[in-house]
Amino acid sequence: MSLYQAHLQALMQRYQLACDQFQLDAIAVHAGSLTHYALDDLSHPFHPAAFAQQWLPYDLPAETWVVYSPTQGLRLYWPAKQDFWHVCPSAPTGTWTDPWQIIAAADTDWLSELSGRVAVLTQSPHVLPRRHQLLVNPEHLIHWLNFDRAVKTEWEISQLRRANERALVGHAAAEQGFLNGLSELDIHRAYLIASEQQQIDEPYGAIVGLNESAAVLHYERKNLTPPEQSHTLLIDAGVKVNGYASDITRTSTTDRGVFRELVERVDAYQRQLVELCQVGTPYLAIHEAALRYSADTLRATGICSLSVDEQLAKRVTQVFFPHGIGHLLGLQVHDVGGHQQDRSGMIEKPPEHAPFLRLTRPLAEGSVITIEPGLYFIPMLLTKMQAEIGKHGCDLALIEQLTPFGGVRIEDNIVVRSAGPENLTRP
Repeated sequence: MSLYQAHLQALMQRYQLACDQFQLDAIAVHAGSLTHYALDDLSHPFHPAAFAQQWLPYDLPAETWVVYSPTQGLRLYWPAKQDFWHVCPSAPTGTWTDPWQIIAAADTDWLSELSGRVAVLTQSPHVLPRRHQLLVNPEHLIHWLNFDRAVKTEWEISQLRRANERALVGHAAAEQGFLNGLSELDIHRAYLIASEQQQIDEPYGAIVGLNESAAVLHYERKNLTPPEQSHTLLIDAGVKVNGYASDITRTSTTDRGVFRELVERVDAYQRQLVELCQVGTPYLAIHEAALRYSADTLRATGICSLSVDEQLAKRVTQVFFPHGIGHLLGLQVHDVGGHQQDRSGMIEKPPEHAPFLRLTRPLAEGSVITIEPGLYFIPMLLTKMQAEIGKHGCDLALIEQLTPFGGVRIEDNIVVRSAGPENLTRP
């Protein structure tokens, strides 16, 4: 049995359990519809809904439908509209299609012909037939399916592995562009060409920050003109393969002093954090370990004179490391179900001392997560620290010297396995 066939079997088992639990005769999943900018005929970039994309080994076009029925198996409703304005997608072919009934459909009238209790998952309810008895987006079903998406099949992991491989080629090209003095825009172009993708196909808008811009966590600009001297490149960029995203961050520097030491130390303890990604480990424990490593680094480099425990008690460390240690990864870059504790949808929110933590459930075998510690010199947070934290112990003169470097983040994509973590980014 191929990885994809095994993947289909796993999905059908999950959907079978959901049908049994909620007394459903079928579940229909919509890839979505094109949407448009306000008062315009220009459409937004299309991203297929994850519930639909999960079933199929190619990028789904708009108006694709997947239907699972315990009695009738799998059906793929293919958008069969004729259009001379655009390239019309071809009907899918290949050996992977064997389990599927593939039906060309120009509209959704066929939904009215489905018998029994049918649940529909769609972000475009306006495309449904006018008269129907469908259960549209039942919350309990969404919770049920979201919870299981955290655990990946081997086929899903293979797509994430391919996404990492391509992204790493792009990251190498980006680093070379940085060393050659390119602008942020040209570094991004080098990344896209080397990773064999268009900007519109990226799983998220790449972050390409030089110097101080590396301190902006979700930096969106890409300057056309390079700075007089490039000290730092922080690039956070991925690739999408059949809907599955890689999410990798690397930091490069030309510095030979304290900032280079920071980069090397963050890289070293990032690897140690990866080793903590064991089955059953609470993700919060990894985040808390990252805070301790960060505090130790601030002390070792002379940035803060306080002990690790003193830094944590005064929340000095969070001034330099203000985000969570990572997130689930899959069909969505920040994949779903991170705070969900069971299929019923019970939520465990992040604790007050880690409000941005995106994952509060213990790590399960087959989960794919990111581990992305960082240290930044963010003027707004540094100003707030001086105003609100008495005796913070920080060397403000040294911080002023380091602020032009922006910050450092190192991010890998990790599969949690019983034999130990598998690092897809550093195989």
